[in-house]
Amino acid sequence: MAGSIGYPVVVRPSYVLGGRAMEIVHSTGELVRYLAIATEVAAGRPILVDKYLEGKECEVDAVCDGEEVLIPGIMEHIERAGVHSGDSMAIYPGLNLTSEEVNTLIDYTTRIGVALKFKGLMNVQFVILGGKPYRSPYSRGDNHEGTTVYVLEVNPRSSRTVPFISKVTGVPMVRMATRVMLGVSLRQQGYQGGLWHKSDVIAIKAPVFSMSKLTGVDAYLGPEMKSTGEVMGADHSFQPALAKALVAAGLTINRGDPVLLSVSDRDKAESISVVKDLHTAGCRLYATEGTAAMIQALGVPVTRITKKLGEGHPNVVDVIRDGTVKAVVNTVAETATAIRDGFEIRRAAVECRIPCFTSLDTIRATVESLVQGTGAYEVLRTSEYLKKSNG
Repeated sequence: MAGSIGYPVVVRPSYVLGGRAMEIVHSTGELVRYLAIATEVAAGRPILVDKYLEGKECEVDAVCDGEEVLIPGIMEHIERAGVHSGDSMAIYPGLNLTSEEVNTLIDYTTRIGVALKFKGLMNVQFVILGGKPYRSPYSRGDNHEGTTVYVLEVNPRSSRTVPFISKVTGVPMVRMATRVMLGVSLRQQGYQGGLWHKSDVIAIKAPVFSMSKLTGVDAYLGPEMKSTGEVMGADHSFQPALAKALVAAGLTINRGDPVLLSVSDRDKAESISVVKDLHTAGCRLYATEGTAAMIQALGVPVTRITKKLGEGHPNVVDVIRDGTVKAVVNTVAETATAIRDGFEIRRAAVECRIPCFTSLDTIRATVESLVQGTGAYEVLRTSEYLKKSNG
């Protein structure tokens, strides 16, 4: 079945909560490995296989009264589809959405809510296929030609983003939904369906993890949710809002920080812009064999770590534990050795409490902010918000 659908595919047990045991597989070998694990997690349950759409993910929370649907705001995820929405960074309002895409999201959400005659809070997740999954507000050019909006899932309940979107838009979603469920329509409450007007601030929701307290848990981000909380950064422009969210989430990289990179072969081409931006920001680069060869081919200076785990010292975990590097970029590879080594790299970073990026989308947004500004803490010091706070 996976072969006929075409790799990559999303596989999961037929019943899961929080994306438990969900995974994206890129080959038959990965699928066989997954099935061996899944039979232990979900014994006796069917395994569902879906086509993976690698596009830009968006999300809306809405209040429905059976006749009308109010959407306080649309959130655009920085990480592409495939990272659980609870583990993604979300931007309000969507800065890279065309008016046509926004209208489509409003139309789909409204039609779904009305067709279901739903009353209360509803969460809908979308993927926009075509163009680039995430584009920095600083980027030039339009990447929206030929995009198609797909509905990933509809949740007839409240979601973790309701407090976030309520706070930033001022729409009291929980109170409104409660009154709707008690028989008071949106119109009777003084509201009407459609998209609420935009707030004058940009807000970013960032996940917070407790990996260091959970022995043996892999920090890799995927369809299975791992975050235990979230923080919010808000300002009147994107860069300081992102900086605040990154500082609060513990994901800061500053100019000149040494960074370790270990990128899988399938991600190397996409990581080139990240490497160049890190170099531009004055970061000293350390890398494993294959990644170092790619970086050297770009003409960027890099310290190659030649010893693999089990081959002596200093190895890739040593430079994390001894404080040589201040951040880690590691994406999952396919081979058994790379999977094992990647896990050890990520665990070492988590246990040493340094930022560990497993999604290129996350590190790209972080580094673009660093290049455009002067580092997260510097942006915070000079932000309009803090200037006003300090009188």
